[in-house]
This record gives sequence, C-alpha cells and structure tokens, in this order.
Amino acid sequence: MAIAKADEAFTATLARWTSALWQVKTSSQEAISPHVYVDGHRKAVYTQTLIPRGLIGNSGKILGCRALVLLHDDQGHPLLATTHRGDLHLTDGIPSVLTCYKHVTEALHLTNLVVDREAMAADFLAQLNAHGRIITTILKMNQYSGLNSFTNVGSFVPLTVDRHGTVLREVAPAQFLLTRPDGNEEPLRLTVALIRDLRRTVSCSPSEEDLPRAWWADIRHEEVAWWQEGWQATPAPATTAEQIDAVTLAQTYIHRWPAQENVIKDFLLPLGLDTNHRFAKTPVINSEVAKKREVLEKRCANVHRFREAAREKAHWASKLATKLWKQTKECAEALYRVLNEQLQALEAQEVSEGTYRAERKKLKAEVDAELEPLWQRVYRVQEKSHQESTKHECYCREQRDLLRALEDLAAKERMMYELDNHKDQLMTVCKLALANLGMWIVGFSVSANPTRIST
Repeated sequence: MAIAKADEAFTATLARWTSALWQVKTSSQEAISPHVYVDGHRKAVYTQTLIPRGLIGNSGKILGCRALVLLHDDQGHPLLATTHRGDLHLTDGIPSVLTCYKHVTEALHLTNLVVDREAMAADFLAQLNAHGRIITTILKMNQYSGLNSFTNVGSFVPLTVDRHGTVLREVAPAQFLLTRPDGNEEPLRLTVALIRDLRRTVSCSPSEEDLPRAWWADIRHEEVAWWQEGWQATPAPATTAEQIDAVTLAQTYIHRWPAQENVIKDFLLPLGLDTNHRFAKTPVINSEVAKKREVLEKRCANVHRFREAAREKAHWASKLATKLWKQTKECAEALYRVLNEQLQALEAQEVSEGTYRAERKKLKAEVDAELEPLWQRVYRVQEKSHQESTKHECYCREQRDLLRALEDLAAKERMMYELDNHKDQLMTVCKLALANLGMWIVGFSVSANPTRIST
C-alpha cells in the first residue's frame, strides 16, 4: 500500500470518518465556528545519513526527524495528522492540514484555531486573518517587558480561585502591537488576555503598572510630534478593552493542554506515534548548505559589483587628479612668471633692499593664496582616488575569501536524503483511527451506563 501511495486515500478516509464520528461538520454549521487545535510533533530518526532536522520536544536536541501536524477538535479528539519533512515549520504546516481537511470533508470554513507559540509570526497571523481565521496563541516572553508594552489595558478579574475563594490568577483584556518584519508596513494589532499569577512575586521598584503612562503612549512613533505645526489629534483610547471576554480567551488557550497535549501523551504516544516506519530515502538538495551557499553567492555578486564600481571610480579619479595637477602646474608657472617680471621691474627701479623684500613677500603670498584652492582640489581628488583604490583592493581580497569559502562549502557538502513518508503516514492514520475508536467506545460506555462506570 505504501508503494501504491495509498496513504492519501487512507488520510482522506480518516478525515471523513472522524468528522462524522465527532459531528464536526454539524457543529461547524453553528453561528460560531468550533475551536480546533493544531500542533506539531516531531519523531526522532537515528540514521547515519543526513536528513532534515528539527527540535525534538523538550529535550532541546536538534536531530534528524519526521514532522507531524496534528488537528484536534475542541474535545481533544484527533481528527487528522499529516507527515512531513523534519524541517517543516508549523506556520507552513497549518495551512496545508486545514486545506486537506476542508477538501476531503467538505466541512465549513474552520475559523477558530488554537495554536502553540510557534505560530506567533506577524506575517503568518496577518495572512490567516485575511482569510477570515481567528488565531489564539501565546506571546513569547521576549516580545514584551511589562504592562507598559500593551495598550487599552482593562480591569483585572478573577480567573482561578482555590477552594477557600482566594484568587490565584486574574486576567485582563488589552491590545498589543506586533511589529511586522517589513518596517514600512503597519504593525499588527492583536487582542490579548493578560494573565497575572498572584502566587508568584517579582520585585520591582516601582511597579510598572503604577507608573503613570504618557498621554501619547498609544500614538505611533512618527505621529507623536504634537509640538509641530499641523499635528492632527486623534481620539484618546478607551480606558478598557471591552470588545473581548478576557476570561473566555484565556480559558480557550489553557484548554489546549488537556484537550490536545494530554491526548497526545495518553492516547497517541502509547499507540506508538513516535515509532518510525520505513526508512527508504531519496537524495534531495541539502537545504542547510543551500542557504549558506545562497548567502555567499549573493555577497560574492555584490562584492564583484562593488569592486568594479570602486575600480572605475579610482580610474576616473586618477585621471582627473592628473589633469588637475597639470592645469594647476601650468597656472602656477604662469603666475610665478608674472611674479618674476614684477620683481625684475622693482630691481630696475633700484628700490631699497627692505622695500624689495617686503614687496616680494607680498606678491608671493598673493600667488600662493590664489594657487591654494587649486592645489587643495588636486589633493582631494588624489585622496579620493587613493580611497577608491584601497576599497578596490579590499573587495578583491574579500572576493577571493568568498570564493574560497564557496569551494570549501562544496568540498564539505554532504548529500541530504528525504525519508519516504508514505508507509509512516499509513501507520499514523491507523493509530489515529484506533485512538478515535477507543475514545468513542469509552464515551459510549460512560453514556450507556454512567452508574457502573462511576462505581
């Protein structure tokens, strides 16, 4: 079946069956689309040949692997899984698995996605938002420094309480401006829920939330010039962000852990999800070496262009310096010839020695003052020629180093192989089907005889 590439048919059958089993199509026809959970999972592959690599779980190790993209419903039932290369990023896997599921099940547009922090990319979020999807994810810690990183911060309300009624965690609505990679584009405005854990304390003096916020803190940097003429005022932001339910938003993401992470750990991993099947390989382009080669070749092309430009500038500056030097030399000879004639006229008048010396000094100073800007121009052009010549030499040396780096990269390049994932996808489909069957049997037994199951 793997050789016949039957995994595509099996994957489509699994998607249709799980959709009918858990009535995903029926629930998606409601006014509000149900939440679905998407996550990536990597299976380490130990081989002596070079295959695409990825970060393996919480171990922090970069190993050759296969990558799975898992789709779960809001109750944690695994709906679909697809197998990819180990270097697949989740932002590339999410659109593919959603398209696959929608195509084979003919379900309505799934708009509410809950994804891990790996999906926190401005362009990716903007792309999905343009297609009418709502992404619930989590900010990375290096993206904010405190409450002053957010705008429109609302009031904190209880999120979690203990048995004695003591508030353990509280949440507040806010907004966050996510910078786009292209600085010319408008930042992406995100609606966020700020969760504050009251069991953890951080010493700070003074508290960031107690610091007064500037009245222009919500205005873009290039529009803050309120002291300049023609500044256009904009309405001040509301004191609270009431357009979202912060408690619901926080609970939606928190529910991902028991609904998806625990299902993977309790159902799929015991069924051998991390087991790899079939290790047939086909040679592919070494993606890591290709990235390095692309950078080196781009820099080498730029250096070649810079080198030629520096050579041309040095050549023309040298010619101009020679031309200006000759012109200045001729002008100096002419001026000094006139100076000598004036001095000879003074000698013919038989002036005193003191008068002759003073007049000669005066006339020479006038000639030197007239020649000084001409010689300075010559020196500037010569300096320019020297600088361009030095730059030309540096670019020649750098180009040789880049060519050496390219040759060394080609000499050390290892052939990369891509695993054949057809059999592995077939086995993954079978494991997901078995997990769904087990979940359905347990759920049916509980609903049929709740007293006995409880006992």
